[in-house]
Amino acid sequence: MSTPTTTPASTRPTTGPGATTDHPARHDVVVVGGGPAGLQAALTLGRMHRRVLVLDAGGYRNDPADLMHNFLTHDGRPPAEFRALGRAELATYDTVEVRDLAATSVVPDGDGFLVGTDAGNVATRLVVLATGVRDTLPDKPGLEELFGTVAAHCPFCHGHEYAGRPVAVLGSHAHVGRVAAMLAPIASELVVLTDGGDLDAENAAQLAGLGAAVRTEPVSGFCRSSLGARVSFGSGSDVEVGGVLVATAFEQSAPFAADLGLTLLGSGCVEVDEMGRTSLPGVFAAGDLAHLATLPMPMSSVLGSAAAGQLAAVACVGELIARDAGVLVPA
Repeated sequence: MSTPTTTPASTRPTTGPGATTDHPARHDVVVVGGGPAGLQAALTLGRMHRRVLVLDAGGYRNDPADLMHNFLTHDGRPPAEFRALGRAELATYDTVEVRDLAATSVVPDGDGFLVGTDAGNVATRLVVLATGVRDTLPDKPGLEELFGTVAAHCPFCHGHEYAGRPVAVLGSHAHVGRVAAMLAPIASELVVLTDGGDLDAENAAQLAGLGAAVRTEPVSGFCRSSLGARVSFGSGSDVEVGGVLVATAFEQSAPFAADLGLTLLGSGCVEVDEMGRTSLPGVFAAGDLAHLATLPMPMSSVLGSAAAGQLAAVACVGELIARDAGVLVPA
């Protein structure tokens, strides 16, 4: 008796002629985003022999940074090199695929999801969103050119690189005193640039206790200098510093959280539980696009994002097991 010829599950179409909707034709998990959270999620899923697809549109939050820091064994590594190493590791797992392809939509489809791309729809049982956020800098001439090197938003990731030099903190926001206090053991001098804003009494007292200088004039611009950056003001003399800490505003890099109606927090990030589960069953989120409701904002670091990706992947494995056992009925 002849054996019928079949198309392997990995090559069967998910839409159009010959499409099928049973589980073998679908990915177990589609990870949307190829940064540290997405790559780590894929690694964890691959090690459990789950069929996972990573869709990477390119463009990452730490693109402006020459080097990443505060990640054991990777301190001082270029972000692009880190991602290349991650992809090389994923290539050794047969059930993991990475495509340089942007997701265009994520929609529920029965007990799973369809992820749209310019190459067609991809069917999946679960989704991990790891698309990150975009930073918006204060509108100051020259600041964007310095961001990621001389200027940064995270003292943990970039503060040490300004050691022994004067450091400026831009803004009069509620956390300016705390940021200055973090930098006090690092910087040779501290100067706070309020840019015409007013400091509240608590911040003013904290800065005075730190011995920080305060410049209240509006900042007119930044330019690179031999020390780091030269700051110009609407009036008064310029100041030269070795580094600038700046608070950025940020927004979701992709529309999928809003499209899916996920619960968002006041920060604009997706609300998740300790394992990266969102308010929609079957959808997980990892990285700096999401955080617990008990936190005011995400912990924006490569290591933190990778850890969140691992936790989300572990939760995905648990949910897949439960679904296969008929324990969990998707909403």
